[in-house]
Amino acid sequence: MIDTVIQPAVFQPFGRVTALQTMRHGGVSPEPFTSLNFGPNTGDTPENLDANTQRLCIAMNIPPESIATAEQVHGTEICHVTEGGLYSGYDAFITTTPGIFPGILTADCFPVLLLDPVRNAVAAIHAGWKGTVGAISRITLHAMQKAFGTDPRHCFAWIGTGISARAYEVGEDVAKGFAVRYLRPSQNGRYLLDLAGANRDQLVDAGIPSIRISASPFCTFLDNRHFYSYRKEQGRTGRMLTLIGIRPLYHSSSQQPAPSRDVLQDP
Repeated sequence: MIDTVIQPAVFQPFGRVTALQTMRHGGVSPEPFTSLNFGPNTGDTPENLDANTQRLCIAMNIPPESIATAEQVHGTEICHVTEGGLYSGYDAFITTTPGIFPGILTADCFPVLLLDPVRNAVAAIHAGWKGTVGAISRITLHAMQKAFGTDPRHCFAWIGTGISARAYEVGEDVAKGFAVRYLRPSQNGRYLLDLAGANRDQLVDAGIPSIRISASPFCTFLDNRHFYSYRKEQGRTGRMLTLIGIRPLYHSSSQQPAPSRDVLQDP
């Protein structure tokens, strides 16, 4: 049983919503992927990835085939999914299909989850620095407006665990894509970049009330014991999975996963 996931409290009032970000504990993958790795391009074996997926799905009571993931390309293409599977060339998913769980793979980039409880619509977004420069959070919300009639004033959002502004040092080539308010001077002409803040502001500017947006308090780099960090581990690491979906009406309350929490638990 996996008991080391983050389940965002902002979605807790909505009983049919399943939303989570995995941590690195509770799986079968050996070092350096120790241990709950979901990344297919990390060098881990397909057998380990399948076993980790099975463990998560049993714990959360969702079928593996209901999860939609992508071969992410650090772009801004959005896919409207109606079934699970592996998609190519996308960095965000939107859906209103019950029982489908769009998922994002990360190891420093930020996962962003959106919920429109009026239209029963959800989104999962991969927001690295390139996607953030391209305003992927904002344009995903706009895609929900166009496809589903989503009103941003009714939406809720969660910004998951990524590399925080305390640890994300970038050069001028990256920093020039961001407003000064997201940058803090570091050493040798470099900057500390607040990616989470930039994505939060995109969502607020697009119309989601700030009180309905929450964020993980953790950092993949500084809390590397619990999360994968591509930068901290110099590329030899696994990937967390962050997903969201709305369960079909036929799921009984007895089948729901454990109550939501925003805390780390040691395995």
